[in-house]
Amino acid sequence: MAENNDLTRRDVLKAAGAVTAVAAAIPTIQGAPAIQKVKAANEQVQYGIIGSGSRGTYLMKHLKDIDNGRCVAICDIQQDAIDKGVQTIGNNPKTFKDYRELLAMKEVDAVFVTVPLFVHFPITKDALMAGKHVFCEKCLVFKPEEVHALRALAAEHPKQTLQTGLQRRYSYFYQTVKQMVDKGILGDVHHIHAQWHRNMINKPSSLWTMKPGGEKNIANWRIYRSMSGGLTAELTSHQVDVSDWMFGSSPEFVMGLGSLDTLKDGRDVYDNIQLIYKYPKGQKLTYSSVSTNQFLPFFNGGRAEMGEIIMGTEGTIEITVGDGPNHYEPRGNPAIAWWYREPPKAVTAGKAEEKKPFVAGATMVSSGGPASPIPIMTSDLDMTGKEGFFDREAKFARRWLTTKGIMAQEEQKNPVDVELESFFQNCKDGQKPKADLEVGLADSVAVILSNLAMDEGRKVYFNEIDKMGRGEAPKKA
Repeated sequence: MAENNDLTRRDVLKAAGAVTAVAAAIPTIQGAPAIQKVKAANEQVQYGIIGSGSRGTYLMKHLKDIDNGRCVAICDIQQDAIDKGVQTIGNNPKTFKDYRELLAMKEVDAVFVTVPLFVHFPITKDALMAGKHVFCEKCLVFKPEEVHALRALAAEHPKQTLQTGLQRRYSYFYQTVKQMVDKGILGDVHHIHAQWHRNMINKPSSLWTMKPGGEKNIANWRIYRSMSGGLTAELTSHQVDVSDWMFGSSPEFVMGLGSLDTLKDGRDVYDNIQLIYKYPKGQKLTYSSVSTNQFLPFFNGGRAEMGEIIMGTEGTIEITVGDGPNHYEPRGNPAIAWWYREPPKAVTAGKAEEKKPFVAGATMVSSGGPASPIPIMTSDLDMTGKEGFFDREAKFARRWLTTKGIMAQEEQKNPVDVELESFFQNCKDGQKPKADLEVGLADSVAVILSNLAMDEGRKVYFNEIDKMGRGEAPKKA
């Protein structure tokens, strides 16, 4: 394959071709590829990276410090990406430009699929058929027919781990909030609002900027519908997964509005989207993503871009993940989880209470005073009862400083590291990942149907996916 930066979609599709070359090269048992098993519980999982571009390199920055896995191979269709991947991982992996050659390696137990969205499924399919465990970045699939095909294929390979990259599921803060929801601490949780806003005018992202060659240049894959799900796939996917997790189900239907108003450089994905998801018990997620402003009206305006608000009758959580170094904060920002309690229920003293004079709603709200957030603490600040005097006093001091905003909350371990370590562990123990096949497929379905709702300007029901991609017309409400 030619080594240039203007690789076409056809080049990538060619690389994501049939599995015949793999099947011919891998040892088989009764005609089927052998499942790559880690030899002993204390051995490292040997893995290959398929796609060492921006996302693959990002994961390798984390993978190089994770002890229960070892990179033995890297594949990309561009030589400069391969070189950068080798430099990032810091050891001496084998390198390929055809991922089928990587899959043919007997020593590879697992693979990371970190390629453009439109080839997630064919490569994941080939990897499963080659007997490998698979970590595939979100979205797990791109088209409706791939939803059904991957579910059927995974059922044929039940002993292989398949995980998708939804790292919020591995965050201590998000797990704590999920427990608060399930235990009723927030009361009846009926509403979630989420946003991911960026200012691509003042602070352009190289990943979303049009490059020479237009749709023929694979580097532009995020901004063309033929290869991408746009903002919905790249951003909404993370946050609708949070909503599904907190509500405990997939939505019943979605409706929304998307348009291309500002970034008119030849792209055909929307540059702003607004979505409403309705869940079976009447819960709702409202969502916004724009490309011309990064303001986030959470956390007293102290953070930008993305976050979620989870609202119940007894309290509200504002939450967001941490981010890496950026223009505004060279060291990056920590995760935040703030809990706001609702006013306590009014206690009546009988019929005499009914004779109280009417008080206007605005007066009642203002008389209560502003709510103060309670930072959710990491487990290292939990009081176990076993602390010595100095340890106990240090914990009290850190708790107090955190409530005053002097100390920042921090994840004890980056959720990206946790999800990667967990993947390797699940390759060994066979346990189901937190972000497993069905979580990944539900997330992909939400993206597919959300884009359909905006394209067709209608309410799209989630049960429509049952017939989509099967050669039948989708059911319309």
